Amino acid sequence: MNGKLAVVLLFLPPALFLFTLFVALPMGEAAWYSVYNWNGYGIPEHFVGLKNYELLFQDRAFRTALVNNLLIIVVSLAIQLPLALAMALLLADRFRGAVTFRMIFFVPYILAEVAAGLIWRFVYDGDYGLLAKIATGLGFAAPHVLADRGLAMYAILVVIVWKYFGFHMMIYIAGLQQIDPNLYEAAHIDGATGPQILWRVTLPLLRPTILLSVFFAVLGSIQFFDLIMPLTKGGPSDSTQTMVTFLYNYGVTRTEIGFGSAVGVVLFLICVVFAFGYKKVLMRHD
Repeated sequence: MNGKLAVVLLFLPPALFLFTLFVALPMGEAAWYSVYNWNGYGIPEHFVGLKNYELLFQDRAFRTALVNNLLIIVVSLAIQLPLALAMALLLADRFRGAVTFRMIFFVPYILAEVAAGLIWRFVYDGDYGLLAKIATGLGFAAPHVLADRGLAMYAILVVIVWKYFGFHMMIYIAGLQQIDPNLYEAAHIDGATGPQILWRVTLPLLRPTILLSVFFAVLGSIQFFDLIMPLTKGGPSDSTQTMVTFLYNYGVTRTEIGFGSAVGVVLFLICVVFAFGYKKVLMRHD
């Protein structure tokens, strides 16, 4: 008991100090600034109460940002994660070339977001990009995808799937390799088919891994920012804004710190409610 107490006294204070310094205090300050009309200079004096929150939910660009975040979540859950799981099922076994294929699919994830965004910005460029060359080669007019309000967000969704599915694939591979091979052997002896083994053995045993992957995907989608800035910066006409890009564009670059702090508080509350709700409902036994 004394040993456990010593460990707590040794490791808890530094962790608690860092959490307070970098999480609790900044969020407390953001909540305080959010009730002021403040540009970041001097001391906040113009108290407006909940006016910033009222303006926030009346803002068309913020509503677009919320819809875009929901769209990223849907695409991540419906396309990115199933694709990652399918590739993991194909590459989990140790056959010749498996490691090479894993590396190929994982490389986009380790590529810096800004670098990946610049690469795809060139691909989508309507004058000199790869997509323009392919279109003109086929006899079509070169599309300016990132300048089209109706296409820009879908173009970003393609990049998101390409960039992050390799991360989830590696999580699934790690989970698959923890499953006892004897269970598969017993299922084969009992005459189970491939689909039956997948649904009755693999997926149930992979459930904790899938839940963790979904958690990362949803939380990352809510906080999505890095790829959008080099691609569109939230444009054209705010059509590709997310909550974080909206916070940056309307709260930081325009020095509307009070308004931006309100966005930060809303984003924080959404993340906290999701994280604790998800843990309580779906991961309480894991």
